Amino acid sequence: MSAPLLRQTWTMSAVLINMFGQGLVLSFPSSLLPALSQPDSPIKADLHTASWLGSIVGVAGIPGFFISSFLMEMFGRKITHALVILPAIVGWIMIYFCQDITVLMIGRFLGGLSSAATVSLGAVVIGEYTSPKYRGVFLYLKNASVCMGAMFIHIISGFLHWRTIALVAVTPLLFAFFVVCTWPESPAWLLSKQQYDKSERAFYWLRGNNEASRREIADTIKAQRERMTKPKLTLSYWEQTKDFLKKFTQKDFVKPVIITLLATIVLEMSGRHIFPAYLLHIMSEMTGEKSQSFYYTLGSDVIITASALFASILVKMMNRRTLLFSTGFAAFGVLMAVCTYLFLEAKGIIPGGRSWIPMSLLIVYFVLANLGCAPIPLALVGEVFPLSHRGAGLALSGVWISLGLIVGLKSTPHLIDSIKVYGFFAVYGIIMAVSLVILYFIMPETKDKTLQEIENYFNYGRFTNVDDDDEEANTKMIN
Repeated sequence: MSAPLLRQTWTMSAVLINMFGQGLVLSFPSSLLPALSQPDSPIKADLHTASWLGSIVGVAGIPGFFISSFLMEMFGRKITHALVILPAIVGWIMIYFCQDITVLMIGRFLGGLSSAATVSLGAVVIGEYTSPKYRGVFLYLKNASVCMGAMFIHIISGFLHWRTIALVAVTPLLFAFFVVCTWPESPAWLLSKQQYDKSERAFYWLRGNNEASRREIADTIKAQRERMTKPKLTLSYWEQTKDFLKKFTQKDFVKPVIITLLATIVLEMSGRHIFPAYLLHIMSEMTGEKSQSFYYTLGSDVIITASALFASILVKMMNRRTLLFSTGFAAFGVLMAVCTYLFLEAKGIIPGGRSWIPMSLLIVYFVLANLGCAPIPLALVGEVFPLSHRGAGLALSGVWISLGLIVGLKSTPHLIDSIKVYGFFAVYGIIMAVSLVILYFIMPETKDKTLQEIENYFNYGRFTNVDDDDEEANTKMIN
């Protein structure tokens, strides 16, 4: 393994550990809520309160995304990444010591704040710190890390009290904080602050000093210098607001926003954040065997995590578009088969007692969804926004993700209660399929493209190579 790859791997380990921590936050309700429903629990939670304990991480996500977007533009990626870990540490400690629902809610809120902040920030860090040929692998490993966190919670929830789990969850965050403190600052952020020499040093430390890296940093610096030739004025808050709204008239901002909105819908409707939180409940509803649902859940976790890890290898061999749409539409077909079987069984049209059939189909769905629908939308968030729009774009992407989390986590218990599991699957599957169809016509292929090439695509509709000396391309790049 080369020195640049080792450095990139060390740097990305903090992001991946934070994603593991996000899996802990999202899946914690599967351990917490059954315990709170027990007659001898000192803290009680009805269905309404339980749904809020699950969905409050989505509510916290909105300020979390905005705070991280603001801080990363103001103070850089390194300092911001260290700061946003702290609320999660405090939140888990509060959960460990809590004696009532209020403190428990606050602890969950702080965990959601950090989780949301690290989702967008982690995608940006991977995009800016890693080379194009490794970027896809690291972005996919983000999803695998979340799956590992969910699996870890589901495993230890069978043996540890939820308070002990909260204490255990602090450990990986402390290690991630240590790793972040060893980072260099992002070369892209240093460029945006016109610190060109520092940017080059950080870039070569991460990528190595070779012909390809020299061409990439030279191309990026040139684009940034030309962008900075435009006069910058000190704007009032009202003028800054108008300047933000003007972004919605610029195609290099609007198109990435639409793409990330649809990608976020695919992400949430595939159940990426819903299933970890309610998997035990969903399994028990499908099988009717609460005693066996724990083992079904663990088996599903192992397969989901394995498929997510396999996807990080597969992404090196397949284009993003091919992987997303082939597995996405296949996942939709399998999910509809699960819905049909459960519906026919519930109506007595086919005999019951064969829970292994829908369970097997659901596992196939999990595998397919984790190959494309779960990792690629989050990868796009870190790739498609040009440097000049990255802060605003990530804030908006954060709003999409947070709203999806709120709606999904809050509505899932009520949907399952009112329209049963098959109705819940049908609603999510149809929305996911419609979003995939629209994305098929507007989403570009970003595999092995530098961030500057992707930015050029959104500026004037085609990718340019760093070796491209065409004057027309350079002129349009300035705009």
